[in-house]
Amino acid sequence: MNMQFSLVEPERIAGGTRSVRSRNLPADTTGFLEHFWSWAALVILAAVSYLFITHFVLQTVQVQGQSMLPTLHDADCYFLNRWVYYVRPPHRGDVVVLKDPSDGGFAVKRVVASSGDCVYLKDGLVYVNGRSLKEPYLLPGTQTCTCSKFKAELIMCGKNQYFVMGDNRNNSFDSRMYGPVPGRNILGAIIP
Repeated sequence: MNMQFSLVEPERIAGGTRSVRSRNLPADTTGFLEHFWSWAALVILAAVSYLFITHFVLQTVQVQGQSMLPTLHDADCYFLNRWVYYVRPPHRGDVVVLKDPSDGGFAVKRVVASSGDCVYLKDGLVYVNGRSLKEPYLLPGTQTCTCSKFKAELIMCGKNQYFVMGDNRNNSFDSRMYGPVPGRNILGAIIP
């Protein structure tokens, strides 16, 4: 068994030493690797920033369906403010995107009542905490029916629950059917 050993001495250069092993790579390969890693870091940073922004700050959404007419129209695109509900809870009148509790899909609805509010539907009108709800966003003469066999219905919003309805009351699957939605189901507010 014949083994050969060689001693590798560091090469002297201005400002320090460099291992002789770096001589095995051409100079342009070392520059390429440095360039590659800086681009890879930039791409990773861009991807993380994109995911952060679209999950927590702002994203685009496209309305599907006519449940929010006349306020929002089918196939129109809007921005969804994702950060607003990290700062404050949803307010009455906010147009929100939520995870529909009935099928897990996404829906656009308007917040009509919030935690602790009492919603009373009677004679085509909506009452919140005993007062008739002013709804300038509805077409004149729009009636809000109950979706039960009764002509009047009383719904209470529990802690961190929100009663939501579409502005097109005759063509909206909303809290009248599935009840108040939990706050965790509300993803953000539409910016019209």
